[in-house]
Amino acid sequence: MSQVSTEPAYGDSDIAAIGSLVADRARCRILLALGDGRALPASRLASEAGVSPATASSHLRKLTDATLLTVETHGRHRYYRLAGPDVGGLIEALQQGAPPTPVRSLKQDTKARALREARTCYDHLAGRLGVALMAVMLDRGYLTGGDGQYDVDRTAGDHRAGYGHEVDYTLTAAGQEFLAEFGVQIPPKRRLIRYCVDWSEQRHHLSGALGRGLLDRLIELGWVRRSGGSRAVKITESGQAGLDEAFGISA
Repeated sequence: MSQVSTEPAYGDSDIAAIGSLVADRARCRILLALGDGRALPASRLASEAGVSPATASSHLRKLTDATLLTVETHGRHRYYRLAGPDVGGLIEALQQGAPPTPVRSLKQDTKARALREARTCYDHLAGRLGVALMAVMLDRGYLTGGDGQYDVDRTAGDHRAGYGHEVDYTLTAAGQEFLAEFGVQIPPKRRLIRYCVDWSEQRHHLSGALGRGLLDRLIELGWVRRSGGSRAVKITESGQAGLDEAFGISA
């Protein structure tokens, strides 16, 4: 006689649980502030969300309980970050489906343009710079397997934003040689190559360990610089020259 399983049974995914979390504007601002993969203190996140520390603490507890965020304690301070790259992909996907915020000031227009020019998507580059870097690596034969284009007819399993799954990109020997010469350090224990469909460009940008290593190297060289209160990254003066020389990208 077979034994009855004591393991809990589960049905379909509870999308409504996530929907209720992101239905609050303050929680959305917290998620967006953490979208570049950094860990930020609760006080900073309260400021980003425009709420009191007590209200922010309640929001952070809900996001942590839902496993969208993780928390690290350093002395008397608690730092929060996205629970992983899949959460970053979720934020990108939600941005694609959400209506754009009306631009009512020069400051808002500048910020919106900066996000589309170059930004972080969790821990890798996105926007025009992100897709341009991937295009160069494909054109030069550093990557093979696809053309960097999002085509809903050919890759029906991919969405208009977030991680893609339909294209199998491979790093070539020439690509390995270039990355070594350029000084890119690949983080261990992660899938080497993944890609996202970029929500603003509707093309592929690099993610995975290679995407993270490339962003780290550009920051190390001083070619790009993170913005204080945004996922936008600034291409520096030396970065404009360096990107042109190394990749043929005119920023």
